[in-house]
Amino acid sequence: MQKMTFACLSVVCLLAFLFWPIPSWADDPLIRNDYALELLNAGEYEKALEQLQKAFSFYPYDETLRKNLAVAYMYMGKKELENNRYLEAAENFDHARELSPGNSTYGMMRGIAFYLAKNYDASKFELRRAIDDGNRTTDIYYFLGRAHYDSGELESAVESLVKAQELEPGNKVVADLLEKIRREVTVESKMGKGHSSKFEISYDTEATSSLADAVLDALETAYNQVGSDLDYFPSARIPVILYTKKDYRLVTSSPEWSGGLYDGKIRLPIGGAAELTPQLKAILFHEYTHVVVNELARGNVPTWLNEGLAEYEGRREYNPPMAELGGVAKIGSYLPFSSLEGSFGGLSSKQASLAYQQSYSLVNYMIGAYGWFNVKEILVNLGRRISVDAALSKALGGFAMDYAGMVREWQNYMRKEFGR
Repeated sequence: MQKMTFACLSVVCLLAFLFWPIPSWADDPLIRNDYALELLNAGEYEKALEQLQKAFSFYPYDETLRKNLAVAYMYMGKKELENNRYLEAAENFDHARELSPGNSTYGMMRGIAFYLAKNYDASKFELRRAIDDGNRTTDIYYFLGRAHYDSGELESAVESLVKAQELEPGNKVVADLLEKIRREVTVESKMGKGHSSKFEISYDTEATSSLADAVLDALETAYNQVGSDLDYFPSARIPVILYTKKDYRLVTSSPEWSGGLYDGKIRLPIGGAAELTPQLKAILFHEYTHVVVNELARGNVPTWLNEGLAEYEGRREYNPPMAELGGVAKIGSYLPFSSLEGSFGGLSSKQASLAYQQSYSLVNYMIGAYGWFNVKEILVNLGRRISVDAALSKALGGFAMDYAGMVREWQNYMRKEFGR
């Protein structure tokens, strides 16, 4: 009896709902448009996009709706860029361009998204297309120059950056990059070339092609080993450059103790090396690890974690003594990790040795205590542009661990190992 009464009431409620008058604005595209603009101003881009899509479906020939829908797609694209979802951003910018083909800004933004995704061929195509459509700004020539530069097309990069500089002579970012590339052109124009499936190499005439081939083989091994550890395999081909020591200092302006550099390209001073030594192989593994770490963390990574992971991979190939760390561990006078989050470039040779060894020791402890999965999770969290403390706490929540607690645990471990 009770069930029947409930059923009857349900039917009555359903009928009432079906015949309830629909609000007049629900099918009014103009009201939806105004509501969407309010949502856009409030930063509610997904909801605004949904409203404009519905409005546009009713009036697909309304130019105001068409332009506003394009703007909503642009805002969604920018949001995806901020979240490091570059291909999704490119898709949104493409929708915007289809709706408003006369607006070349959307094509430029699509080209920038492809550049950030390391799809340089697609980036160059889109940026040139936007230039042909009349978009001749500093930004578009700057990113076109970067796409050429990262593709190893130095002369084309210079050409694009010169145009950017002509439009904005006081732009320091453009000027600094242009100066850097011109130094590289001077050195690299006479280099030999080679490539493997994942790497392309330029090498000074002091190096032999057999050494270049051995370097490529070692890097292919590093690609698989580091990729297996961090479960990540970059898709773009990675440039590698072997310099004389003199040219390395000229191009990179690195400190005297620097044995290699990754700045989007792996750069190594090989001196008079004629064969692949264990030390050189360790440096290759070290520098390649930076490639993976920077892609996972989108460049937002503390130096101690970046260098610690690189040292971990390099020391699996060649593991020299850690005298500086052993000395400070006995008295507990470590460098604060907060001071190791920025560049090591200003450190003396002895300070740099301690910084690298201390970074390696903490990362080695992290891998043993928490596993590779959680270490990768820290990098992925950092790639979402959150703080180091938040990234660690989120990844190590199952261990009830935060940044300070992890460092304390490592110090306790070191105390047991070295005594005080």
